[in-house]
Amino acid sequence: MLPPDFLAVAEFDLPFTDHSLRVRTLRHASPAAEQRPWLVFLHDSLGSIRLWREWPRQLAEDLECHALIYDRRGYGESAPFGPGGRTPAYLEEEAPTVPAVLAACGVRRAVLVGHSDGGTLALLVAATHPGLVAAAVTIGAHVFVEQETLSGIQQARQQLATTDLRQRLARYHGDKTDVLFRAWTDTWLSPAFRAWNIETYLPRITCPVLAVQGAADEYGTPAQVTAIVGQVAGLARPALLPGLGHTPHRQRPEYVAQLTTAFLRETMPGIW
Repeated sequence: MLPPDFLAVAEFDLPFTDHSLRVRTLRHASPAAEQRPWLVFLHDSLGSIRLWREWPRQLAEDLECHALIYDRRGYGESAPFGPGGRTPAYLEEEAPTVPAVLAACGVRRAVLVGHSDGGTLALLVAATHPGLVAAAVTIGAHVFVEQETLSGIQQARQQLATTDLRQRLARYHGDKTDVLFRAWTDTWLSPAFRAWNIETYLPRITCPVLAVQGAADEYGTPAQVTAIVGQVAGLARPALLPGLGHTPHRQRPEYVAQLTTAFLRETMPGIW
């Protein structure tokens, strides 16, 4: 007999019309998991399934639910970016992919857990597909452009040229590394992107939202958390974590997992 916390892992390519996305699912053995929303993890500008490491498994075990993670197009083991390049509205344009992936995988209700770009995607999907999103947990999400973000990206560009950053990223993205890095840096540092802002979406979000950010985040200030918590229509809670940077779920994974599970159990007592 399998232990009660056993998670069956599957990884596969999910086909779309002109590309495919790599998907990993974690299925919990508990019968209660069938009645609960799935945890769906949305990665950042340089992220992938593998860069989430063991954190999705930890959360799924703690909450006794299923989980889904996928490589966004252009990242990890998914297909390369399509032709045409990015526009300043690339996140708004990508947001419909999330419900399409979930529908294809049979996920009807989800808790979206997004880091950086993934956190922004979680907010956009919560605003546009309220029937799909039971709750959203954002980690270092952006809803507008700050100088701190641009400065952090400029430093990352310098690190690519002067350190082993390219080699480290290539472990996860292979020959897509340079293209995805330029897609991130060139878009965010372009003059056309300075006016990017998704705050108009926030009042449309009615599900519970936990907005997590490291107080020492090198890519944003607490103003991002203030904007999210102050403008969503549903229950929202800030979690500004002292001494942590842009990846608190990697710096203190157990602590951020505890914050997340406590928030979901408190705000969704009939489910957890």
